[in-house]
Amino acid sequence: METRQQGLDSQPLQEADEDLASEINLSNSTMTEEEREEIQQELTKLEEEISTLKQVLSSKEKQHAELKDKLGLTPLSELRNNFSRGWQDMTNSTAYKKTSETLSTAGQKTTAAFSNLGTALSRKLGDMRNSPSFKSFEEKVETTVSSIKTKVGGTGSGGSFEDVLSSAANASNQDTPTNSITPAPEGSC
Repeated sequence: METRQQGLDSQPLQEADEDLASEINLSNSTMTEEEREEIQQELTKLEEEISTLKQVLSSKEKQHAELKDKLGLTPLSELRNNFSRGWQDMTNSTAYKKTSETLSTAGQKTTAAFSNLGTALSRKLGDMRNSPSFKSFEEKVETTVSSIKTKVGGTGSGGSFEDVLSSAANASNQDTPTNSITPAPEGSC
């Protein structure tokens, strides 16, 4: 049984293999000295152009910063402007418009539902007030109030519930003894 996998030998590299690898010339040996110098000059020229472009870019960035300062454009104002533009873009998007319309419709339906609920409750309370049970309760309360008026006021002349309460308060004030102290006779202990 061989220990080869996919045509590769699993044996470690031998010295002969290392010598072979070191003999491979990685540089292009077919290039002439003139071509080499020409390429070197082109490389130098490109490096100079890159340096010049970096200087121009640096100068332009400084000029940019100065103009922004003159206009009063601070990083905070730029952030505010960017946020404002972003908000405007978002509100103009179809997704935002659809969501807004959906929420508006939901709000209108909720308002209508609460309005209907209020109307139904008013109607139910009105029906309940006109029901025989409520009428019976109302009569019992009126009878009790009349009874209290008669007992407290002594007259069954009627009047409002507040009148009955105030007359009851007046009656209780008249029945209350005063705090005047009568001197005791001198002979008693």
